[in-house]
Amino acid sequence: MMMGDLGSAMAVVMFVWAAFRQLFPEEYRRDVRKYVNKVVSYVYPYVEITFPEYQVDGWFERSEAFISIERYLSTNSTDRAKRLKASVVKDCESVVLSMDDYEEVIDEFNGIRIWWTSSKKIPQQRALFSYRGDEELRYYRLTCKREHRDVITNVYLKHVLDEGKAIAVRTRKRKLYTNNKSENWHGYKRTVWSHIVFEHPSTFDTLAMDPKKKTEILNDLMTFRMSKDYYKKVGKSWKRGYLLYGPPGTGKSSMIAAMANLLEYDIYDLELTSVKDNTDLRKLLIETSSKSIIVIEDIDCSLDLTGQRKEKKKEEAVKEDKKDPVEKKAEKDEDKKKKGSEVTLSGLLNFIDGLWSACGSERLIVFTTNYVEKLDPALIRRGRMDKHIEMSYCCFETFKVLAKNYLDLESHELFETIGQMLGETKITPADVAESLMPKSDEENADICLNKLIKSLEDAKEEARLKAVEDARIKAEEEKNVKKEEDDEKIQESDAKIVNDDKEQVNDSKENGVKDA
Repeated sequence: MMMGDLGSAMAVVMFVWAAFRQLFPEEYRRDVRKYVNKVVSYVYPYVEITFPEYQVDGWFERSEAFISIERYLSTNSTDRAKRLKASVVKDCESVVLSMDDYEEVIDEFNGIRIWWTSSKKIPQQRALFSYRGDEELRYYRLTCKREHRDVITNVYLKHVLDEGKAIAVRTRKRKLYTNNKSENWHGYKRTVWSHIVFEHPSTFDTLAMDPKKKTEILNDLMTFRMSKDYYKKVGKSWKRGYLLYGPPGTGKSSMIAAMANLLEYDIYDLELTSVKDNTDLRKLLIETSSKSIIVIEDIDCSLDLTGQRKEKKKEEAVKEDKKDPVEKKAEKDEDKKKKGSEVTLSGLLNFIDGLWSACGSERLIVFTTNYVEKLDPALIRRGRMDKHIEMSYCCFETFKVLAKNYLDLESHELFETIGQMLGETKITPADVAESLMPKSDEENADICLNKLIKSLEDAKEEARLKAVEDARIKAEEEKNVKKEEDDEKIQESDAKIVNDDKEQVNDSKENGVKDA
């Protein structure tokens, strides 16, 4: 039986039912309806599943299943619907199409035909205490043949819900978060994170770095993205740590933005100095979502995490013991007012790979630093920061990427000269980009490349002068050290002569006493 024939039969049944309602009172109709439904259930060859927009136990929130089905049908079945309704997403120019009410579309899955219907109910009684009042209650109805019931309930519905969630991830507006100060977390509208829409244009195509290193990082990220089952098998949380280190201007922030754009992740920019203590640090972690990058930039400057904290505490303890009790109390009261972050190295390590780090999944934790040698080895060991990436000075391959980005050049007669100079001079990609960027319509590729050559010459000369100055300072320091050593030797010699003279005088006195 086709759906059209079924519709005609149902129309006849509805007509008979309307006539029946006119002839028999309600109490008889209830009994008849019960038995008719039983008879129909035996002969009706289809199974129907209804997905209401609002569940009874979640009256104030839309059903996640309904939302996923809506996304799935809007993406996969709107081209087959005859009647559509359009909506414009806020802050977006695109129009989203979805099935209109009482519209039907057909979906196919593994050769099975499924009918989806969008419909709604008009409540007969107004809900007195519901904010929804007498609004229409929308729902989706799935209809399939009875012999396909197991496939539909066990496989197809899971496919629809998973695909709906995946569509939400692909189409969502990604966000850049930053943490609020701990003292501002209280109140009715308290939020631990504030956010803006993340729209950074950096990608791995525009990222200026060695192509081999770029390919290595790309492969590592894509492997991580597809490794959910592997991490579960080995018993590890689905997360990975990256340490980006190198001089300022080498592209560490651009690398993070390119990672987020590649994986379609949100970014949580964590400012440790705004976190009161380890407890608040854990609260921040709990409030982060999966599919995100947690970033701590310039971690060597964020807190005292260089391994010298214990020595400082010992020195302070010795000084504290020598103070007067009244003075101690006054200083404690003052410290409470000026109290800063009390996040410890231990608390940060637990944040990275402790028990609380397993509260989410599919996350990257990225540290950046200009001075990797200052960090405590426990903080950056493998297993915490799994991959260490050096963001170095500009090489010729990096320059070619920048020339393509800024000047749309793949070759030029000045490239050879620039390549030779880059091998002799340390200059950051940021400085190279500044020279290559045209400042007016009159500046063409030749002018920009010559500006870069001039910058390289200036950088080389500056490096030469700095080396001369460093050599002068070193020679001066060595001279001062030698002078101090010579002065010490002279002082030791003079002291020895004085001591010898004293000994001779003492010996003479002793001999005179003996003679007397």
